[in-house]
Amino acid sequence: MNRPELARRIRAASFLTGRFKLRSGQTSSFYWDKYRFESDPVLLSAIVGELENLLPSAFDKLAGLELGGVPLATGLSLKTGKPCLFVRKEAKPYGTCNLVEGGFQAGETAVAVEDVVTTAGQMCESIAGMREAGLQVQHAVCVIDRQQGGEENLKGIGCALQAVFSLEDLEHLAQGSG
Repeated sequence: MNRPELARRIRAASFLTGRFKLRSGQTSSFYWDKYRFESDPVLLSAIVGELENLLPSAFDKLAGLELGGVPLATGLSLKTGKPCLFVRKEAKPYGTCNLVEGGFQAGETAVAVEDVVTTAGQMCESIAGMREAGLQVQHAVCVIDRQQGGEENLKGIGCALQAVFSLEDLEHLAQGSG
């Protein structure tokens, strides 16, 4: 599926209008319901193919951030053969009490994988936790960058963000202008 078609299909499946409170605390008149594109196997497969093109040339693990990054990282793991990790928003208080689930060694490099990025507040927290656990994280990928400061906030902690679609690109392509 080409990029304009993917953009149109993502928009048709997951673009909602109304009044939505975002994780950042901001209120928005639109929302990208990522679970609608992540739960569609055809869209998920096409998205994973696009995300694969954004991965750095060398890394050890794919780190899916709870919850939307998990199916994306799993799909990328199946496609690339690289192991994935699952990063919780906070460590569970029982069992292993891990923030980062899956096997890894201190010093390994991980690429953070997320669905939709607004300000990247949770991503920054998750990356800090991954770094505290001993992982090196300098790259992140996402499906949609809402262009509301996320890329800049990640850059501020030494992490580069690449998106399949910026909000501007997604709107342009979905409306058939590209």
